[in-house]
Amino acid sequence: MADASSMQTRVMAIVNQKGGVGKTTTAINLATALAATRKKVLIIDLDPQGNASTGLGIDHDQRDVNSYHVLIGEAKIGDTIRDTIVPGLSIVPSGVDLTGAEIELVTMDAREQRLSRALIAMRGLYDYILIDCPPSLNLLTVNALVASHSVMVPLQCEFFALEGVSHLIKTIERVRQGLNPGLELHGIVLTMFDKRNNLTEQVAADVREFFGDKVYKTVIPRNVRISEAPSHGKPVLIYDVKCAGSEAYIHLAAEVLKRERDLAVAG
Repeated sequence: MADASSMQTRVMAIVNQKGGVGKTTTAINLATALAATRKKVLIIDLDPQGNASTGLGIDHDQRDVNSYHVLIGEAKIGDTIRDTIVPGLSIVPSGVDLTGAEIELVTMDAREQRLSRALIAMRGLYDYILIDCPPSLNLLTVNALVASHSVMVPLQCEFFALEGVSHLIKTIERVRQGLNPGLELHGIVLTMFDKRNNLTEQVAADVREFFGDKVYKTVIPRNVRISEAPSHGKPVLIYDVKCAGSEAYIHLAAEVLKRERDLAVAG
């Protein structure tokens, strides 16, 4: 998979071992914003909770064959892909079976490479594949990291935010050293940002000081329309394209694409 400006597929894991930080919201809305730029995008829902599938309007009867069956080798990934309400955006849904997948994976050959091998069939079919990971650093997340070119970390502006992300960065480094030498931190996106809150501003300043230009300029605001959208089975960009949350994700997508172009030039 060579440069990002060609029709080569770029795979990005969206990861944070802490729940409730806007990980799935970022996955579905970044994917929607990328699709709006006429990129062909696939989301892989690796979270047993299946929130990305729900947030994109995938009914439970459309999830009978899902990412679990891909990981354990019972289905080809192409047989699990579902269209969404967003033109150009498809999804491999999650299912409740995924809850026990880690136990089954432990005894399987190449247990960390199951997803990576499955994605070989998708090369060139999509511009971007975004993997929505579970809120833990388990074998599902390791599969995502091994399959990816890069990692995006949504980080809620709260106390102890840096402490949690430092552990994640160490995990990314271990995967890079042992399983995927090409893996890189694409960036950290600050979520649930409330400029009226002094703590939020301080956490954002600390994160930017620590990680420098790895932190995207775009911040995702705390926004009621973002919170409402999943219950309607829609990304916020479709639920209310003019709200502050939608505008933020459009800006984030532009930043992601610019970084991709810069990487392609540097490469």
